[in-house]
Amino acid sequence: MTVFGIGFLSPWLLLGLLALPILWIILRAVPPAPIRRMFPGVVLLLGLKDDDQVTDRTPWWLLLLRILAVAAVILGLAGPILNPREEGESGGGPLLIAMDASWASAGDWAAQQEALEALLLEAQRDGRTVAMLKVTDPQPLQFQAAETWRSRLPGLAPEPWLPGEALYAEAAEALGNDRFDTLWLSDGLAHEGRDDFLTALEARGALRVVQSARPLVVMAPPGFEDGAIQLTLRRVATTGSYEAQVSAHGVDPSGNAAVLARAGADFADGEAEAQVALALPAELRGRITHFEVEGQRSAGAVALSDDSLRRREVALIAGRDDREGLELLSPLHYLEKALEPNADLLRGALSDILPANPDVVVLADVATLAPAEEEALLAWVEKGGLLLRFAGPRLAASDVSRAEEDALMPVRLRAGGRTVGGAMSWGEPKALAPFPEDSPFAGLPVPEDVRISAQVMAQPDPTLADRVIAQLADGTPLVTRKRIEQGQVVLVHVTANAEWSTLPLSGLFVQMLDRLAVSSSATTPDAESLDGTTWEPLQVMDAFGTLSDAGTRPGVEGPELVSAALGPDLLPGLYRSEDRRLARNVITAETELAAADWPARIAVQGLSRPQEMPLAGILLSLALALLAVDVVASLALAGRLTGGMKTAALVLLAFTALPQTAEAQSNDDFALAVTSEVVLGHVLTGDPQLDQMAFEGLAGLSETLFFRTSVEPAEPIGVDLETDELAFFPFLYWPIAADQPIPSDEAYAKLNEYLRSGGMILFDTRDADIASFGAASPNGQRLQRLAAPLDIPPLEPVPEDHVLTRTFYLLQDFPGRHASRDVWVEAAPPDAERIEGMPFRNLNDGVTPVVIGGNDWAAAWAMDDGGNPIYPVGRGYSGERQRELAYRFGVNLIMHVLTGNYKSDQVHVPALLDRLGQ
Repeated sequence: MTVFGIGFLSPWLLLGLLALPILWIILRAVPPAPIRRMFPGVVLLLGLKDDDQVTDRTPWWLLLLRILAVAAVILGLAGPILNPREEGESGGGPLLIAMDASWASAGDWAAQQEALEALLLEAQRDGRTVAMLKVTDPQPLQFQAAETWRSRLPGLAPEPWLPGEALYAEAAEALGNDRFDTLWLSDGLAHEGRDDFLTALEARGALRVVQSARPLVVMAPPGFEDGAIQLTLRRVATTGSYEAQVSAHGVDPSGNAAVLARAGADFADGEAEAQVALALPAELRGRITHFEVEGQRSAGAVALSDDSLRRREVALIAGRDDREGLELLSPLHYLEKALEPNADLLRGALSDILPANPDVVVLADVATLAPAEEEALLAWVEKGGLLLRFAGPRLAASDVSRAEEDALMPVRLRAGGRTVGGAMSWGEPKALAPFPEDSPFAGLPVPEDVRISAQVMAQPDPTLADRVIAQLADGTPLVTRKRIEQGQVVLVHVTANAEWSTLPLSGLFVQMLDRLAVSSSATTPDAESLDGTTWEPLQVMDAFGTLSDAGTRPGVEGPELVSAALGPDLLPGLYRSEDRRLARNVITAETELAAADWPARIAVQGLSRPQEMPLAGILLSLALALLAVDVVASLALAGRLTGGMKTAALVLLAFTALPQTAEAQSNDDFALAVTSEVVLGHVLTGDPQLDQMAFEGLAGLSETLFFRTSVEPAEPIGVDLETDELAFFPFLYWPIAADQPIPSDEAYAKLNEYLRSGGMILFDTRDADIASFGAASPNGQRLQRLAAPLDIPPLEPVPEDHVLTRTFYLLQDFPGRHASRDVWVEAAPPDAERIEGMPFRNLNDGVTPVVIGGNDWAAAWAMDDGGNPIYPVGRGYSGERQRELAYRFGVNLIMHVLTGNYKSDQVHVPALLDRLGQ
């Protein structure tokens, strides 16, 4: 039974409310207890009778108090519940919880987990058995106790693919023939095969659908056009305008993960797509790993980057100039036409180009190199470069790689060449043979009109067969390859123009360059162009858009990689074949999404259903409180509230002040906790992940201080600038987030008082100082706004003789997760001069109130409970050395806070000079 939104477990008890008017009449008729007074004159009145008697009555307000107490007892015993379940939600039979559990559910998976917890609690209370079915991974139904499924909830996760017709059919087969009610957690999208599955569920019992109203925004794979990265965002619900934020993620120069760029995308009312263009330099563009729609947290909102976005730098060098300006006869003409759309071309002398470290060097009919050029080119190839050589008259007439194999040639060559009508002539130009399976060109169709009329010949050799990756129909090698350490040398035995063959005139020429990773297409290749290739997974993506190492997952055939549906055997992620990388994203250019449209007979509710709240305890507590007041009031009216009784009544009424007393006690406990030991504090930003990282960082720094110094800090504490007292903390770490709220004026007043009284704040923009605190970085711009109301003294980069360089360790750099040198502190006084014979200036004993940097120190300091680093820093040994320097900077910082410029005292100069070797 539900009345005014409140349900009652025992509604029949509400009939007791009908007796309240009768109770009022009875209590009204009963007089209050008489007041006893000691008065000797009363003896004279004994025996007298009064014909007119007037009975005293209980005050109306006391009657009302008693009636309310009785009403509260009746209502409390009736089991009132705020936000009760609707009719049809409860039952006594088995319950099936079906879930789409796709990447579209990942964005609000936490809310779905909470809804599942509430549903299982209800089923447990009703004594119902429960089974769970993930449509993206159907398994036979197992009806078990609700508490059993509750213990398994933490391990439940969505899958990075969508349910389709085959999966819905498999899920329908797993239902069996038994009857049960169903609760369907939908991902909000329309899928093929859903209607048949819906019919199967309705045939077995009642069905309800729970679906999130959260807006879903996805991103198509990135493209490159007109010198900018083109991103396409799509949304399912088109009602109203919507603003999305896109971030480009990659690695900084130190190899650490970082956000490299951000841009906004605006959806107009009724529009399903929005375009974003990012104009980035080639160096920055090449470091991008993926793009993400911020706040969506799903694989559909992540677009991985591969070679289609990274434009390779290709150096083109020819052995001779154009023939009298005839462009078509230029050795580089066809190469330029094939490479210009998808590569950055470099021209110039080889000695000038190699320092720029291009990805590919193309030598078109270049025979002899200077010894210095040959040595530099060989070193470049050994480090991973690709040298692509084309034959021509100069190479055919030279002695290069004749008697012995040249270091920069894949094979030995015969003297002269082979042409139509020559000494080693063909009767007619030859066609290409199909490419072998182990060739990088495997699977490419060979056009019938491609003919070879001349070429340089490879000298037969025991290693020749392993180095041929393309040949003519008669078995003559056409393209040969040799690996040199991390790089490779490839020789095409014909010219790069159309003099010796028609290959440069065909589309096969561009496809072969693509397979050699000389260029990369700006669009996703089709299945036919990948025929014959196998792709090894490097990283795979889960439903939340998080990348992880692929481990030992098997390779995938090229056509399946771009055309097969995602599933357990094909996960979204980054794949590699030879030197090429290809991303398989959840969303493709052809993906079309539509919102789920449920029949009118299906009850659909949202995830944000208010939680049931039992009110019985509140009402019974209210009844007790009213009865306590009634006792005190009755004693007062009877004149018995004196002496000890008055004290007891005051104690009884004092119970109402217990919450305030507990709060005051809590404040006292907080003050004692932060003052009994040294405690490092971090400013709460409102971002749970950032606040957690700050806590882990200060915990790691506290652990380092404990083992290396005499300082023994307690566990770090998050500080709320609005409510907490700052004076208890000698040091505050303030990580900056782009969307961090601005503190109130009262908070700024406390901050300024904190800085003036000797406290220190470390501002960390966590952006490697790439924007010099505001030139372009969102975090830097937010820092400028946050720091504007603060009373901050003039700042300067940390000078070489600042006390931070020597408070505990001798340091010259202050890295964190990033290694920027720009760290700012309070500027030294203008009159601070170095005393003759002393290595340091005569500075005052104050502590710099602020330290500003962007090296993400908390990430470098962070440790887990076992003392292991949580976040990566750099690579290999150099990364661990950088982490050690970050710990040392943290130790110096805290020692500076606690001791001031103690190490500037002249008494320490001899010891410091000795350590400095002076």
